[in-house]
Amino acid sequence: MSALFGHTKGAFTGAVSERAGLLRSADKGMLFLDEIGELGLDEQAMILRAVEDKRFLSVGSDREVESDFQLIAGTNRDLVDAAAEGEFREDLFARLNLWTFNLPGLAERREDIEPNLEYELERYASAEDTRVTFNKEARARYLGFATSPLAVCNGNFRDLSASITRMATLSPDGRIDTPTVEAEIARLEKLWAFADGDSSEALLLEILGQEALAEIDPFDRAQLAQVIATCRRHSSLSAAGRDFFASSRLRRKSTYDADRLRKYLARFALSWDDVS
Repeated sequence: MSALFGHTKGAFTGAVSERAGLLRSADKGMLFLDEIGELGLDEQAMILRAVEDKRFLSVGSDREVESDFQLIAGTNRDLVDAAAEGEFREDLFARLNLWTFNLPGLAERREDIEPNLEYELERYASAEDTRVTFNKEARARYLGFATSPLAVCNGNFRDLSASITRMATLSPDGRIDTPTVEAEIARLEKLWAFADGDSSEALLLEILGQEALAEIDPFDRAQLAQVIATCRRHSSLSAAGRDFFASSRLRRKSTYDADRLRKYLARFALSWDDVS
Protein backbone atom coordinates (compact mmCIF):
# COMPACT_ATOMS: atom_id res chain seq x y z
CA MET A 1 0.00 0.00 0.00
CA SER A 2 2.77 2.39 0.96
CA ALA A 3 4.80 1.61 -2.17
CA LEU A 4 1.80 2.26 -4.41
CA PHE A 5 -0.03 5.11 -2.70
CA GLY A 6 2.65 6.65 -0.48
CA HIS A 7 2.39 7.46 3.21
CA THR A 8 2.63 10.36 5.59
CA LYS A 9 5.31 10.78 8.21
CA GLY A 10 4.44 8.71 11.28
CA ALA A 11 1.69 6.76 9.51
CA PHE A 12 3.12 3.52 10.93
CA THR A 13 6.20 2.27 12.76
CA GLY A 14 9.23 3.05 10.63
CA ALA A 15 7.56 5.81 8.60
CA VAL A 16 10.13 8.42 9.61
CA SER A 17 9.48 10.59 6.56
CA GLU A 18 6.82 11.16 3.93
CA ARG A 19 6.78 8.92 0.87
CA ALA A 20 5.19 9.95 -2.42
CA GLY A 21 4.44 6.44 -3.72
CA LEU A 22 4.42 5.15 -7.28
CA LEU A 23 1.03 6.51 -8.34
CA ARG A 24 1.84 10.04 -7.25
CA SER A 25 5.33 9.87 -8.79
CA ALA A 26 3.76 8.85 -12.11
CA ASP A 27 1.76 12.10 -12.38
CA LYS A 28 1.74 13.36 -15.99
CA GLY A 29 3.47 10.16 -17.04
CA MET A 30 3.03 6.41 -17.23
CA LEU A 31 2.94 3.73 -14.54
CA PHE A 32 3.73 0.08 -15.27
CA LEU A 33 2.52 -2.42 -12.67
CA ASP A 34 3.93 -5.89 -13.26
CA GLU A 35 2.08 -8.94 -11.87
CA ILE A 36 -1.03 -6.89 -11.15
CA GLY A 37 -2.92 -10.14 -10.71
CA GLU A 38 -1.18 -10.59 -7.36
CA LEU A 39 -2.68 -7.41 -5.85
CA GLY A 40 -5.14 -7.86 -3.00
CA LEU A 41 -8.76 -6.77 -3.38
CA ASP A 42 -8.27 -3.66 -1.20
CA GLU A 43 -5.38 -2.43 -3.33
CA GLN A 44 -7.37 -3.24 -6.48
CA ALA A 45 -10.23 -1.02 -5.27
CA MET A 46 -7.87 1.87 -4.61
CA ILE A 47 -6.15 1.42 -7.97
CA LEU A 48 -9.55 1.47 -9.69
CA ARG A 49 -10.53 4.75 -8.03
CA ALA A 50 -7.15 6.27 -8.84
CA VAL A 51 -7.55 5.32 -12.50
CA GLU A 52 -11.13 6.54 -12.77
CA ASP A 53 -11.07 9.66 -10.56
CA LYS A 54 -7.33 10.38 -10.58
CA ARG A 55 -7.54 10.77 -6.80
CA PHE A 56 -6.56 8.56 -3.87
CA LEU A 57 -5.54 8.62 -0.21
CA SER A 58 -2.01 8.06 0.97
CA VAL A 59 -1.53 5.72 3.92
CA GLY A 60 -2.12 7.69 7.14
CA SER A 61 -3.56 10.75 5.38
CA ASP A 62 -7.08 12.16 5.47
CA ARG A 63 -6.46 14.39 2.47
CA GLU A 64 -6.70 13.06 -1.08
CA VAL A 65 -3.93 13.66 -3.57
CA GLU A 66 -4.26 13.82 -7.34
CA SER A 67 -2.28 12.06 -10.03
CA ASP A 68 -3.03 11.90 -13.75
CA PHE A 69 -1.18 8.95 -15.22
CA GLN A 70 -1.56 6.27 -17.86
CA LEU A 71 -1.52 2.71 -16.57
CA ILE A 72 0.02 -0.35 -18.19
CA ALA A 73 -0.20 -3.65 -16.36
CA GLY A 74 1.39 -7.07 -16.82
CA THR A 75 0.44 -10.46 -15.45
CA ASN A 76 1.01 -14.15 -16.09
CA ARG A 77 -2.38 -15.03 -14.62
CA ASP A 78 -5.62 -15.45 -16.55
CA LEU A 79 -7.53 -12.43 -15.24
CA VAL A 80 -10.77 -13.61 -16.85
CA ASP A 81 -10.68 -16.73 -14.67
CA ALA A 82 -9.48 -14.73 -11.65
CA ALA A 83 -12.41 -12.33 -12.03
CA ALA A 84 -14.87 -15.21 -12.37
CA GLU A 85 -13.51 -16.72 -9.15
CA GLY A 86 -13.74 -13.43 -7.27
CA GLU A 87 -9.97 -13.04 -6.96
CA PHE A 88 -9.78 -10.01 -9.25
CA ARG A 89 -12.27 -7.13 -9.48
CA GLU A 90 -14.32 -7.26 -12.66
CA ASP A 91 -14.60 -3.46 -12.81
CA LEU A 92 -10.82 -3.04 -12.61
CA PHE A 93 -10.30 -5.72 -15.23
CA ALA A 94 -12.75 -3.91 -17.51
CA ARG A 95 -10.66 -0.72 -17.17
CA LEU A 96 -7.40 -2.56 -17.84
CA ASN A 97 -8.78 -4.56 -20.73
CA LEU A 98 -8.98 -1.64 -23.17
CA TRP A 99 -5.93 -2.95 -25.03
CA THR A 100 -4.59 -6.43 -24.36
CA PHE A 101 -1.45 -7.99 -25.82
CA ASN A 102 -0.54 -11.63 -25.30
CA LEU A 103 3.22 -12.14 -25.30
CA PRO A 104 4.20 -15.62 -26.51
CA GLY A 105 6.57 -17.65 -24.36
CA LEU A 106 10.04 -18.66 -25.48
CA ALA A 107 8.76 -22.06 -26.63
CA GLU A 108 6.58 -20.21 -29.17
CA ARG A 109 9.37 -18.00 -30.52
CA ARG A 110 12.34 -20.30 -30.76
CA GLU A 111 13.99 -18.03 -33.32
CA ASP A 112 14.94 -15.82 -30.34
CA ILE A 113 17.03 -18.56 -28.73
CA GLU A 114 20.13 -18.48 -30.95
CA PRO A 115 20.86 -14.74 -30.74
CA ASN A 116 20.36 -14.88 -27.00
CA LEU A 117 23.04 -17.55 -26.51
CA GLU A 118 25.74 -14.97 -27.11
CA TYR A 119 23.89 -12.39 -25.04
CA GLU A 120 23.75 -14.75 -22.04
CA LEU A 121 27.44 -15.59 -22.42
CA GLU A 122 28.23 -11.88 -22.45
CA ARG A 123 26.19 -11.42 -19.27
CA TYR A 124 28.08 -14.27 -17.66
CA ALA A 125 31.42 -12.78 -18.70
CA SER A 126 30.44 -9.42 -17.22
CA ALA A 127 29.21 -10.91 -13.94
CA GLU A 128 32.00 -13.45 -13.42
CA ASP A 129 34.86 -11.71 -15.25
CA THR A 130 35.37 -14.95 -17.20
CA ARG A 131 34.78 -15.37 -20.92
CA VAL A 132 33.29 -18.70 -21.99
CA THR A 133 32.47 -19.90 -25.51
CA PHE A 134 30.85 -22.93 -27.13
CA ASN A 135 32.62 -25.60 -29.13
CA LYS A 136 31.10 -25.72 -32.61
CA GLU A 137 29.64 -29.22 -32.13
CA ALA A 138 28.38 -28.42 -28.63
CA ARG A 139 26.68 -25.23 -29.83
CA ALA A 140 24.95 -27.08 -32.67
CA ARG A 141 23.79 -29.84 -30.29
CA TYR A 142 22.41 -27.38 -27.74
CA LEU A 143 20.62 -25.28 -30.35
CA GLY A 144 19.18 -28.41 -31.94
CA PHE A 145 17.66 -29.38 -28.61
CA ALA A 146 16.62 -25.88 -27.52
CA THR A 147 14.76 -25.18 -30.76
CA SER A 148 13.02 -28.58 -30.85
CA PRO A 149 9.61 -29.46 -29.37
CA LEU A 150 11.46 -31.32 -26.59
CA ALA A 151 12.45 -27.99 -25.02
CA VAL A 152 9.39 -27.00 -22.98
CA CYS A 153 10.95 -23.84 -21.50
CA ASN A 154 8.45 -23.51 -18.65
CA GLY A 155 10.45 -20.63 -17.22
CA ASN A 156 10.86 -18.85 -20.56
CA PHE A 157 14.07 -16.79 -20.68
CA ARG A 158 14.81 -17.59 -17.05
CA ASP A 159 15.25 -21.23 -18.10
CA LEU A 160 17.60 -20.24 -20.93
CA SER A 161 19.63 -17.89 -18.75
CA ALA A 162 20.00 -20.45 -15.96
CA SER A 163 20.94 -23.15 -18.45
CA ILE A 164 23.70 -21.07 -20.06
CA THR A 165 24.99 -20.04 -16.63
CA ARG A 166 25.23 -23.67 -15.50
CA MET A 167 27.09 -24.76 -18.62
CA ALA A 168 29.44 -21.78 -18.48
CA THR A 169 30.21 -22.47 -14.82
CA LEU A 170 30.87 -26.17 -15.41
CA SER A 171 32.74 -25.76 -18.70
CA PRO A 172 36.33 -27.04 -18.72
CA ASP A 173 38.92 -24.39 -19.62
CA GLY A 174 36.31 -21.84 -20.66
CA ARG A 175 34.88 -23.94 -23.49
CA ILE A 176 31.42 -25.49 -23.33
CA ASP A 177 31.94 -28.93 -24.85
CA THR A 178 29.56 -31.66 -25.96
CA PRO A 179 29.62 -33.67 -22.68
CA THR A 180 28.69 -30.49 -20.78
CA VAL A 181 25.80 -29.87 -23.18
CA GLU A 182 24.59 -33.48 -22.96
CA ALA A 183 24.57 -33.32 -19.16
CA GLU A 184 22.60 -30.07 -19.25
CA ILE A 185 20.07 -31.44 -21.74
CA ALA A 186 19.49 -34.50 -19.53
CA ARG A 187 18.99 -32.20 -16.54
CA LEU A 188 16.47 -30.00 -18.35
CA GLU A 189 14.48 -32.95 -19.68
CA LYS A 190 14.09 -34.42 -16.22
CA LEU A 191 13.30 -31.01 -14.72
CA TRP A 192 10.59 -30.25 -17.27
CA ALA A 193 9.10 -33.73 -17.13
CA PHE A 194 8.55 -33.49 -13.37
CA ALA A 195 7.49 -29.84 -13.52
CA ASP A 196 4.74 -30.78 -15.97
CA GLY A 197 3.59 -33.47 -13.59
CA ASP A 198 4.19 -35.99 -16.39
CA SER A 199 5.52 -38.93 -14.41
CA SER A 200 5.21 -41.22 -17.44
CA GLU A 201 7.61 -39.10 -19.48
CA ALA A 202 10.00 -38.94 -16.55
CA LEU A 203 9.84 -42.72 -16.17
CA LEU A 204 10.60 -43.32 -19.85
CA LEU A 205 13.38 -40.78 -19.77
CA GLU A 206 14.94 -42.51 -16.79
CA ILE A 207 14.97 -45.93 -18.49
CA LEU A 208 15.50 -45.13 -22.16
CA GLY A 209 17.43 -41.88 -22.22
CA GLN A 210 16.55 -38.98 -24.48
CA GLU A 211 17.99 -40.32 -27.73
CA ALA A 212 15.97 -43.55 -27.63
CA LEU A 213 12.88 -41.78 -26.29
CA ALA A 214 12.92 -39.31 -29.18
CA GLU A 215 12.52 -42.23 -31.62
CA ILE A 216 9.25 -43.41 -30.04
CA ASP A 217 5.88 -42.01 -31.13
CA PRO A 218 3.72 -40.38 -28.43
CA PHE A 219 1.11 -43.12 -28.95
CA ASP A 220 3.64 -45.83 -28.09
CA ARG A 221 5.08 -43.77 -25.22
CA ALA A 222 1.78 -43.81 -23.38
CA GLN A 223 1.43 -47.58 -23.70
CA LEU A 224 5.06 -48.31 -22.86
CA ALA A 225 4.93 -46.13 -19.75
CA GLN A 226 1.90 -48.07 -18.50
CA VAL A 227 3.66 -51.38 -19.19
CA ILE A 228 6.79 -50.33 -17.31
CA ALA A 229 4.82 -48.98 -14.35
CA THR A 230 2.94 -52.29 -14.11
CA CYS A 231 6.15 -54.33 -14.41
CA ARG A 232 7.56 -52.46 -11.43
CA ARG A 233 4.65 -53.61 -9.29
CA HIS A 234 5.48 -57.29 -9.82
CA SER A 235 8.34 -59.53 -8.81
CA SER A 236 8.63 -61.51 -12.03
CA LEU A 237 7.99 -61.34 -15.76
CA SER A 238 5.37 -64.07 -15.47
CA ALA A 239 3.45 -62.25 -12.73
CA ALA A 240 3.44 -59.04 -14.73
CA GLY A 241 2.32 -60.95 -17.82
CA ARG A 242 -0.61 -62.53 -15.95
CA ASP A 243 -1.67 -59.03 -14.87
CA PHE A 244 -1.53 -57.66 -18.41
CA PHE A 245 -3.25 -60.54 -20.19
CA ALA A 246 -5.76 -61.72 -17.56
CA SER A 247 -8.77 -61.25 -19.83
CA SER A 248 -7.32 -62.71 -23.01
CA ARG A 249 -5.95 -65.72 -21.10
CA LEU A 250 -9.50 -66.90 -20.45
CA ARG A 251 -10.07 -67.25 -24.20
CA ARG A 252 -6.96 -69.32 -24.87
CA LYS A 253 -6.08 -72.96 -24.14
CA SER A 254 -2.38 -72.25 -23.55
CA THR A 255 -0.79 -69.23 -21.92
CA TYR A 256 2.39 -67.45 -22.92
CA ASP A 257 1.97 -64.31 -20.89
CA ALA A 258 5.66 -63.89 -20.03
CA ASP A 259 6.67 -64.47 -23.64
CA ARG A 260 4.14 -61.93 -24.94
CA LEU A 261 5.41 -59.33 -22.49
CA ARG A 262 9.05 -60.15 -23.28
CA LYS A 263 8.41 -59.68 -27.01
CA TYR A 264 6.62 -56.38 -26.39
CA LEU A 265 9.55 -54.98 -24.39
CA ALA A 266 11.99 -56.24 -27.03
CA ARG A 267 10.30 -53.94 -29.56
CA PHE A 268 11.92 -51.08 -27.63
CA ALA A 269 15.20 -52.93 -26.99
CA LEU A 270 14.23 -53.44 -23.34
CA SER A 271 14.43 -56.48 -21.10
CA TRP A 272 12.78 -57.38 -17.79
CA ASP A 273 15.95 -56.38 -15.95
CA ASP A 274 15.85 -52.95 -17.61
CA VAL A 275 12.36 -52.10 -16.41
CA SER A 276 11.72 -54.05 -13.21
